[in-house]
Amino acid sequence: MKNIDELLKEAKKLHFIGIGGSGMCPVAEIMLSLGYVVSGSDNNDTETFRRIEKDGAKVFLGQVKENIADDVDLVIYTNAILKGNEELEYAKANFPCFERAEILGALSRLYSNCIGICGTHGKTTTTSMTTQVLLEAGLDPSAVIGGKLPVINAYGRCGKSENFVCESCEFNNTFLHMNPDIAVILNIDEDHLDFFGNLDNIKKSFREFAEKTSRMIIYNGDDENTLDALKGIEGKQLVSVGRKETNEWVAKNAKHIDGFHMEYDVYHNNEFIATVKLSVPGEHNILNSLCAFVASYVSGADVESILRGLERFTGAARRFELLGTYCGVTFVDDYAHHPAEIKVTLEAAMGMGYKNVWAVHQPFTYSRTSLLLNDFVRVLSIADKCVVSEIMGSREVNTIGIKATDLSSKIPGAVQLDTFEEIADYVCENAEEGDLVITLGCGDIYKAARIMCAKMKEKENR
Repeated sequence: MKNIDELLKEAKKLHFIGIGGSGMCPVAEIMLSLGYVVSGSDNNDTETFRRIEKDGAKVFLGQVKENIADDVDLVIYTNAILKGNEELEYAKANFPCFERAEILGALSRLYSNCIGICGTHGKTTTTSMTTQVLLEAGLDPSAVIGGKLPVINAYGRCGKSENFVCESCEFNNTFLHMNPDIAVILNIDEDHLDFFGNLDNIKKSFREFAEKTSRMIIYNGDDENTLDALKGIEGKQLVSVGRKETNEWVAKNAKHIDGFHMEYDVYHNNEFIATVKLSVPGEHNILNSLCAFVASYVSGADVESILRGLERFTGAARRFELLGTYCGVTFVDDYAHHPAEIKVTLEAAMGMGYKNVWAVHQPFTYSRTSLLLNDFVRVLSIADKCVVSEIMGSREVNTIGIKATDLSSKIPGAVQLDTFEEIADYVCENAEEGDLVITLGCGDIYKAARIMCAKMKEKENR
């Protein structure tokens, strides 16, 4: 059978199984922009599902074999779909089928300046920052982002240049289908251990991703795991970034202007370049923005455009996204779902001067919750108040027998409530003026945030 690169040159009609997912939707949007006829299905009626329908795709709620037209040329599916799915089984028996990662890999080879941004944490934010900067510089990038970028109100876009910014996820080694021209490696940490097994295997995958890069590797020179993974790599330009003086690009003199704003100075080989001003909180965003600065700079963006783009970047959707303040209570939604991500998010929040910081967390997958249970306890305890929802199993069946109360019972003062309505009622009854409430998780905990905001807005109006 022909490979996906060859088939895409001939294909006209594509069908996406799981089209509403945050990873699938931007790819489908790009394929629509490139002129393909797109259809797709999903089991969840989400905002992204309806968005891609408005963009011109023919969508189906529910997954049955009848969704796939006889004249479809290629079927693309997400690896989050469980075995035995009727639509996927039918597709595999009758059509050329490829995982979402494989079509993303094909897209990476279509562009002469593909920037693949990877790392256990910070991928979406850095991909979003880089995309916004390149737009500000007039470099018209295409992009695939794991979160909605407000400036384009989408998860991806199709530009007319050779610049392609792509969030590159290590889950199930999906990023190994790609061949970026520039790789950005933000950090390497223990995650997806149900697949990788241990940290050494994670490092091996990131190394392979780096080796598949054609031209340049921009990497976090302060991260020991990243340094270990890149030892001995040859034939690429290696560019280190970080806070330590040993890096080629260094962020110095970082300071908080107020709770939501920071600034720092950029130095290249000990020479001052510019002062970056950020409109997003958290020390972790210094590294994210410095990586975006360097990736954009080597892609042709001028310094002034980079500075404007970074200052105007107010965050990707669900990355410390400010939802509003009602009855004096501020609500923020964040995608953080790994202990390291929750830690930096809550530490940033605790330094912003609120009376109490509430962490409303939805554990995601039974395996991660079980394997990292004590780490979750440690980081969620940073907050003044903690509410834990039931575990969202996603692609997993709970063969471990873990419960959400196994987590909440170890966090001092934490409350465990199953439904979003119960959570919203509890928080709205107990949150006080001057508090900050953050919903945390990569599932659908954002729905709880919306319910809370609606209840507090109604209370305020009364």
